Amino acid sequence: MQALMQDREAGAMTDVVVVGAGNAAFAAALAAGERGCAVTVLERAPAALSGGNTRFTAGAMRFAYDGVDDLRRLMPDLTDQEVAATDFGAYTQTQFFEDMGRVTEYRTDPDLCELLVTRSQPTMQWMAQMGHRFAPIWGRQAFKVDGRFKFWGGLTVEAVGGGPGLVEGWTRIAAGRGLEVLYGARAISLIADDGGVHGVRVKQDGRTRDIAAKAVVLAAGGFQANTEWRTRYLGPGWDLAKVRGTRFNTGDGLRMALDIGAMPTGNWSGCHAVGWERNAPEFGDLAVGDGFQKHSYPFGVMLNARGERFVDEGADFRNYTYARYGREILRQPRQFAWQVFDAKVAHLLRDEYRIKQVTKVTAQTLEALVAKLEDVDPAQALATLEAYNAAIRTDIAFDPNVKDGRRTEGLEIPKSNWANTLDEPPFEAYAVTCGITFTFGGLRIATDAQVLDVDLAPIPGLYAAGEMVGGLFYENYPGGAGLMAGAVFGRIAGDSAGRAVRA
Repeated sequence: MQALMQDREAGAMTDVVVVGAGNAAFAAALAAGERGCAVTVLERAPAALSGGNTRFTAGAMRFAYDGVDDLRRLMPDLTDQEVAATDFGAYTQTQFFEDMGRVTEYRTDPDLCELLVTRSQPTMQWMAQMGHRFAPIWGRQAFKVDGRFKFWGGLTVEAVGGGPGLVEGWTRIAAGRGLEVLYGARAISLIADDGGVHGVRVKQDGRTRDIAAKAVVLAAGGFQANTEWRTRYLGPGWDLAKVRGTRFNTGDGLRMALDIGAMPTGNWSGCHAVGWERNAPEFGDLAVGDGFQKHSYPFGVMLNARGERFVDEGADFRNYTYARYGREILRQPRQFAWQVFDAKVAHLLRDEYRIKQVTKVTAQTLEALVAKLEDVDPAQALATLEAYNAAIRTDIAFDPNVKDGRRTEGLEIPKSNWANTLDEPPFEAYAVTCGITFTFGGLRIATDAQVLDVDLAPIPGLYAAGEMVGGLFYENYPGGAGLMAGAVFGRIAGDSAGRAVRA
């Protein structure tokens, strides 16, 4: 201990310390700055790898809007021609509430959910006013119908430049407002006593020091990059999952808060996990970004090593199933599956199917295709595909923009929508495994984002945002809700910390 004290540099002092430098963290930092606070942001990663999971996302943000006028206020550069050529529809607060309830099996915390939904659009407008730019997701969330783009699934807008663009935007805005960002600075522990939290112990460039602060906002992500914690909390087999994003989200923020008595809450055995390129690296690759994901499965079928289907690929829009189907893939023998398509739907496959780093086979017949599916029983795979083809209600029209009811009948595992016969060559198949995005377990917070202790009393000086907030998502989540929750609760946390400091 004496040696540690000798090595520790003289402590610094600031108003608010924010741990993390992703979307939620920067939202908190900027909100605290708007309250006139001096803010220091601690980023464990070096600058080139900064931004946490935000940098690895496609940048889509789910928020409530009543029509195109709301979108034009957010994206003033939308032209009249673009508006005329697009059916943006509406995504009301009621629809957002219903989606959150339905996909979480109505376990979502009602108070936190209300904040997420009702503050989603105001938070987007706040971000735009600060200098963020947004654009419609024409390429991934809209299909052309009768000459017009039609959006589906309640997800319409993304940050320009995707996740990397969002991080760069936050970094630029923070620099313009004089916020200090320390890179390669790993928060080790909270400085706390009976009076609350008074700062953070941080290690940077091999030296440990204390940064005193009047408030701390934890926005350091979940524990998805911690193999031991994944196995401990998510269960056996999760040590074998790929990590979609940053290698730096190992649960440090959660551990620090739990060490001083914070209350854990939410779905600690649950996570956001998707179908991911089988041969992707252990952690995310910024050169590829989100391209390893494979999300067009509603238009085909998935086969496991036994050559059997194991999920209803058309149960709902991809936005509402992709975050839990990774878990289903992990449960299969050898933790992989093949997604199979024919030529009729090839034009509907997302751009991620066209990257170079993909495990893909093609053939002119189904017999030839199944013979190429590595590690799959070919005889059973062919029998499964033939049974699937024979079970489709071809009298129902196919429509990718709605849940069209084009389904199978008589199969043990049905396909409820978008069931097309696999009969038009060339046939294509893509190998996928489980890619974990973020964990759902987190800290219990009050509606002002203040962290509560195990007796449900507020911990003075401690706030949390982003993936560290527990209670919002259970088993599943609506696509784009993660970044939105990060921005909403980041803003709340930073504003609350700033108000407390200035009180």
